[in-house]
Amino acid sequence: MTTQTTLLTYDDYINGPEIKQRYDIVDGKMIFMAPAPTLRHQRILRLLVRILDTFVTEQELGEIYFAPADVVIQRSPLRTRQPDLLFVSNERSEILGDVVEGGPDLVVEILSPSNSRQDIADKLADYANVGVRECWLVSPEAQTVEVLALTEGAWRRTSLHGQGDPIHSNIFDDLEAGVSQLFV
Repeated sequence: MTTQTTLLTYDDYINGPEIKQRYDIVDGKMIFMAPAPTLRHQRILRLLVRILDTFVTEQELGEIYFAPADVVIQRSPLRTRQPDLLFVSNERSEILGDVVEGGPDLVVEILSPSNSRQDIADKLADYANVGVRECWLVSPEAQTVEVLALTEGAWRRTSLHGQGDPIHSNIFDDLEAGVSQLFV
């Protein structure tokens, strides 16, 4: 006896029910993220949202969203990602609808022990494919923020910040935030 897996299409996805659990869709298959983020992960995300949302709002730069929020990588076969945090500038606001269809200016991934190098490489490849400008990899274990910039279709590390360092962003010139603010 064989079982057949039905792959999600873009229409199934858009017209389906809202799902509270975090997931990515890879080639039409829903990949649930388990276990749920730890409280440490959620605290770091909350602090990042506070810092970046305050800055973006005061400067009237665009919109900040946090997981779960879908970024559509491709419609067929359907592929989506849910970064921990994303920023879309006013200049790219046309990609905002019920979901994000295109590359945000910034995505942030808070790493967990369950993330493999391949998981991160796959996400970065997807983000590059839709033209994300910058990605922050936040490591709670190392207490660092690694800033990657998309240059000619490839990710390049522009900086690595540890405790006591300010975070330098290529898209937020005047951001005054320090790594220590995230790991309290």
